[in-house]
Amino acid sequence: MLAAGEGKRFRSARPKVLHELCGKPLLAYALEAAAPLRAERTVVIVGRGADDVAEAAGGLTRRPLEFALQARQLGTADAARMAGEALGRFDGDVLIIPADVPLLEVPTLRRLVARHRRARAAATVLTAVVADPTGYGRIVRDAAGLVSRIVEHGDATPAERAIPEVNSSVWVFDRAALRAALTKVGRGNRQREFYLTDVVEILRDKGETVEALAAAEATEILGVNSRSQLARAGALLRARINERWMAAGVTIVHPALTYIDAGVRIGRDTVVHPLTFLSGATRIGSGCEIGPAARLRDSVVAGGARVVFSVLDRARVGPGANVGPYAYLRPGARLDRGAKAGTFVEIKGSTVGRGSKVPHLSYVGDALIGPGVNVGAGTITCNYDGERKHRTVVGAGAFIGSDTMLVAPVKVGRGAYTGAGSAITRDVPAGALAVERAEQRNVRGWAARRAAKAQTGPGQGSGPRASNKSARGRTGGARRPAKKST
Repeated sequence: MLAAGEGKRFRSARPKVLHELCGKPLLAYALEAAAPLRAERTVVIVGRGADDVAEAAGGLTRRPLEFALQARQLGTADAARMAGEALGRFDGDVLIIPADVPLLEVPTLRRLVARHRRARAAATVLTAVVADPTGYGRIVRDAAGLVSRIVEHGDATPAERAIPEVNSSVWVFDRAALRAALTKVGRGNRQREFYLTDVVEILRDKGETVEALAAAEATEILGVNSRSQLARAGALLRARINERWMAAGVTIVHPALTYIDAGVRIGRDTVVHPLTFLSGATRIGSGCEIGPAARLRDSVVAGGARVVFSVLDRARVGPGANVGPYAYLRPGARLDRGAKAGTFVEIKGSTVGRGSKVPHLSYVGDALIGPGVNVGAGTITCNYDGERKHRTVVGAGAFIGSDTMLVAPVKVGRGAYTGAGSAITRDVPAGALAVERAEQRNVRGWAARRAAKAQTGPGQGSGPRASNKSARGRTGGARRPAKKST
């Protein structure tokens, strides 16, 4: 696995193979493509950011990995030498895969190995016929149609550049033949690097067979050497993912505007609307409706649930529950069966019980809300005292009036009520009504006096009051406060 490239065109502090595509680093796709072949050993060649790449690779597969360091990036043949040192006395077939070819598929690799073994070849290369071969090494064949050499784009003649069949940099070698040929590879090229492609001529000169297998889809060999190519590969991979889910019974209303990561799982008869982003380890059951404009990360949505115009981050939505529009379920939010988190509702670290509703304009944090509870608009669990978070518990069947402040830690008992506009600071017994409000005072005639004052305007009166005001203005005297009236 060739993962030592610098990725200069990425202009990034992160190693190229750790840049993500549809929720996974580039390296993950190469490891996943190779894993079903059950190689006896897997050696990852690392270079720039070696420790970071090795640590990430170890978490991407359960198969044991070995690592070899290419301290200086002197070309693919030099990387193969590093792998050879790691392999020691291993004797057999060696599969070489670049870590930046994310669209490579398992069946293609199986066919490549099978072709190599049937032909008893010293080397077999995966090729593709592409519309624009710019940047790729060209496959040069002899009169019999056999591979005679591979010439890199920068070293190719105009006639060779016109060849549409290109090198994928995916190979199978006989280990003994490769080891002998690598000792003869030089650096006589424009890049002053050791090219693995030079091995072809060396083997042919010895009378060895070099085979080639063309990939069924040219996009499989697409390499990623820049952020632009990363975006292109991402679009192709998303299209492949969407096609797979539609074939499995998922309706995707507008595939070009739907973004599903490689690690997501979706049940049958679920409908995914446009501008939906499903990322990470998100799991969606059957018969759900997701979107439009929904973003779910590492969340679970059970069968028959609905999520519209909302954001879920490490949240769990139970069967038949409803989320949105414009709800935000933060980490630890959980809706039980048939529950609802409605318009402009934010829930964090809380459970909303079976059939309970938080319909609109509320914040629920660090709370346990029992089944059958109605939470009125504008309700807030005041969970943070500036130093610590505290818990709110609402019993089954309780009714929380609109604009209630539940100042945690606090408990509202089973079947209890809170009056609208109350700040609840003490526990409410089961079946009780808790009301906390200042006494209302009505000021009669206030509206008429206000309207009259607006008509006269400031400074438009007459008599002694106006004269005194003028005098004060001239002399700078202090103004007395006006008498209050009711």
